[in-house]
Amino acid sequence: MQPTHHQPASRHVAVIGAGAGGLVASRELRREGHKVVVFERGDQVGGTWVYTPTVESDPIGLDPNRTRVHSSMYQSLRTNLPREAMGFRDYPFVAIEEDEERDPRRYPGHREVLMYLKDFAIEFGVSEIVRFETEVVFVGLVEGGKWKVKSKSKRGEVVEDEIFDAVVVCNGHHTEPCVAQIPGINTWKGKQFHSHNYRNPEPFRDQVVILIGGAASSADISRELAGVAKEVHIASRSVADEAIGKQPSYDNMWLHSVIKSAHDDGSVAFQDGSVVIADIILHCTGYKYDFPFLETNGIVTVDDNRVGPLYKHVFPPALAPSLSFVGLPWKVVPFPQFELQSKWIAGLLSNRIALPSKEEMMEDIKAFYSLLEASGIPKRYTHNLGDCQFEYNDWLAALCGCPVSEEWRKKMYLEVSKNRHARPETYRDEWEDDHLVLQAHEDFKKYTLNGVTKK
Repeated sequence: MQPTHHQPASRHVAVIGAGAGGLVASRELRREGHKVVVFERGDQVGGTWVYTPTVESDPIGLDPNRTRVHSSMYQSLRTNLPREAMGFRDYPFVAIEEDEERDPRRYPGHREVLMYLKDFAIEFGVSEIVRFETEVVFVGLVEGGKWKVKSKSKRGEVVEDEIFDAVVVCNGHHTEPCVAQIPGINTWKGKQFHSHNYRNPEPFRDQVVILIGGAASSADISRELAGVAKEVHIASRSVADEAIGKQPSYDNMWLHSVIKSAHDDGSVAFQDGSVVIADIILHCTGYKYDFPFLETNGIVTVDDNRVGPLYKHVFPPALAPSLSFVGLPWKVVPFPQFELQSKWIAGLLSNRIALPSKEEMMEDIKAFYSLLEASGIPKRYTHNLGDCQFEYNDWLAALCGCPVSEEWRKKMYLEVSKNRHARPETYRDEWEDDHLVLQAHEDFKKYTLNGVTKK
């Protein structure tokens, strides 16, 4: 799509959320000349990276009236991506060796990521446009294609009504738990948790724990639990038959196929025929997209965790470009992708970039959904970009007129995946891609020497 030559427009834009997505969206919108207000329910920037020891009142997260906690960070969490690949493209996430407060490791703990995001917010003047402790309770279309945003501050219950030209939704997707359906679970006597409410292994000491899930959090948490629990049993959809059974290098960890049923005597049966009497089931089963404030009269829906219809995971054609979503794709390197999505949104709102017609966008979406279906990919994997993330990022970069993803970043992502597979326990501290780290730092010089960043 060629850039159009309409009169540049400056819009009044609401950004919902001041996590990594909301911060970079605000920066890009302001760079493009828009007037921005950021709404943030918490008392600081950082979104999911703001660790809190507090957990929700319902440990499995099913009670609609439970107390809510936004973050899913656990105490020991370290990034599963190296900092060079993780950072925004023009604000490198480099170690600050001389500051004792900081964590210089290549795969740092969650606090270091939060400090990086706070640095970013200060550097680009985003902090001063964030309304903290302000929850958005309603977003809906009003006459003239504008949006009404209702918000209430924590201090008073006063609900403010404001009108915006556009709304960018950046509320994250690691808060509303997705829970495994287990036949017989209602009569099973043990306790259930979702990893959203996991902070440290202490509550699991001397217990027999079944963990459901095969992704990053389940791998980390199972190893941590093995240090204190009596037994750890992992139930995973993706386990190969030959891997089932006791895990080498642990005397209290077993791998199983999926759970078949739970019973009132405390036993849990697996499809591989094994049975375990367990105290706790911990669901490391991911999250649902949730936009409780958004009213689009049925135009945008969440169906089996597919947010749709969305053109390229960002715009609902009928409401584009005034409504957009940043950060829906998963299995990606998040921050650089948020940055590119934000550049696209900002450029469209100022008329510097054009969208295809609504009909063309709907056709594109239909073709994408048909392709997923023909490939046997379930709806809930719609936003799993994994293997094609760089193709997607480069498509966005070309539209926005900025450079495509750096070669070292693409190679590093592949090397990290290989290393994580080869050294699941130690990949954060042992690696063989130092040549790519050097290339990254060479690349960073053009940002760190020209005053874009103080680092």
